[in-house]
Amino acid sequence: MNRAFNLAILRWGGLAMLVVALQSFSPAQSLPSRDQVKRSLYQATQLMRQRIADHGGYAWVSSVDGRYSHGEGVAGANRVWVQPPGTPAVGLAFLAAYRATGDAIHLDAAKAVGDALIQGQLQSGGWGYSIEFDPALRARLPYRVLLNRSGDSLSGAFTTASTPYPGGWEVWRNRQFKTNMTLIDDDTTPCAIRFLCDLDQTLGFKDATVHEAAEYALRSTSMAQYPGGAWGHNYDRFSAQPPSIDHYPVLAASYPESWSRTWAKTYEGCYMLNDRITQNMVETMLFAASVYDDQQYRSSAMTGGDFLLRAQMPEPQPAWAQQYDRHMHPVWDRQFEPPAISGRESQDALRTLLVLYRETGEQRYLKPLPRAIEYLRTCLRSDGRLARYYELKTNRPIYFSKDYQFTYDDRSMPDHYGFVVDSHLDEIERDYQALASGKPLAAQNKVSGEQAVAVIQSQSSSGGWLEQGFVRDEQGKKVTPKEGVVSSATMIANIELLSQYLEQN
Repeated sequence: MNRAFNLAILRWGGLAMLVVALQSFSPAQSLPSRDQVKRSLYQATQLMRQRIADHGGYAWVSSVDGRYSHGEGVAGANRVWVQPPGTPAVGLAFLAAYRATGDAIHLDAAKAVGDALIQGQLQSGGWGYSIEFDPALRARLPYRVLLNRSGDSLSGAFTTASTPYPGGWEVWRNRQFKTNMTLIDDDTTPCAIRFLCDLDQTLGFKDATVHEAAEYALRSTSMAQYPGGAWGHNYDRFSAQPPSIDHYPVLAASYPESWSRTWAKTYEGCYMLNDRITQNMVETMLFAASVYDDQQYRSSAMTGGDFLLRAQMPEPQPAWAQQYDRHMHPVWDRQFEPPAISGRESQDALRTLLVLYRETGEQRYLKPLPRAIEYLRTCLRSDGRLARYYELKTNRPIYFSKDYQFTYDDRSMPDHYGFVVDSHLDEIERDYQALASGKPLAAQNKVSGEQAVAVIQSQSSSGGWLEQGFVRDEQGKKVTPKEGVVSSATMIANIELLSQYLEQN
């Protein structure tokens, strides 16, 4: 199984602290030595582990001293972010560095990430966007691990495979929980699962706590899969039974007889492609199947793939919507996410079908691609990009004004959302042609010595790649440190680039 399934955004252990000056290179030097790359990776992980980490976890942006941090919301001293590029995405980068170098510092940092995620796993099986470590706040949340006032795990707090709630539900029902919501949205729970599976395999399946947490999450997400193979945005309990096929029949997608151009605020969508929700779970199940050599996860992934086949709309628009109701009609979600053909989610569906074919060899996963690609090419705007939305049947591009009014005019769109997206149809068609003809996919781009040198030279003496920007304080106010901030997304990208360079050389 290709490690590309570890979709970290875009994807300290006992070592004595090293004080290493910034690497210097002569103008003619294009190839850094292995020791130079390893020292750079060491410095990066050391910064993250010693200054930035909070209980082993991470946010999206942090001050260099680790005092302030935020994800989609304020993080601070006792909250870390799961939603990528937060904790599990950073952990996957540490594992990549460990595989490339064999240096224990990276594995120790990854194990600390595992501990943080295990302490944030919900009774429902997965994770919310963030994890609370403040004991007072944790007391209101249904985590599987209880902490005492000092923040240490309580003995015996983990559940067993047969007991979803420690001590029985009676022990928990009066605790006035805020939420027990597992979030599949934004790759939150899928990324955490992939990280724990990867860590479990790296540790040789010898850490029983890591293994049990990964299996618990995989069981819960399997149970949350709809009969037709899709997943939804979230779920709030670990059920012994999957959703009922009587209420969620297995159907092919079709056009509704009519649909309102005005948002009704009902959130009726239950089958979600938006933000790669089902696609990420399909690829996560494939990764789990490869790690554990377990047919049930492979079967779950293929059932998800079969949903993608049924979710392809019939002519005249043989592509995909963002979300469908239980009758397999495209449906409204948020007030700027209408029932429509989606340019971005359609491309995501095509990529996932290619992955399914590559991993299973099942020809049915290739069949939708030629017609879908041909149709989507007719949708390209004059700038070579795709609209996020195309009106059902008429195929007119749909946009929204800054006050969220439905419009066909793209001149006054909000800037917080991608109403116009890049086309990747050339790359998708290239990969389709290669797989359909039995040829291997194009090799992973090789990291050049110049790229590695540029990354190392841009690394600060702190060990990070500092950027101008802001970080939020405990009250949510913006703080703009003069020295810059540490972006987890940038750290991940640079750690993975340097790790890939070592693997390739």
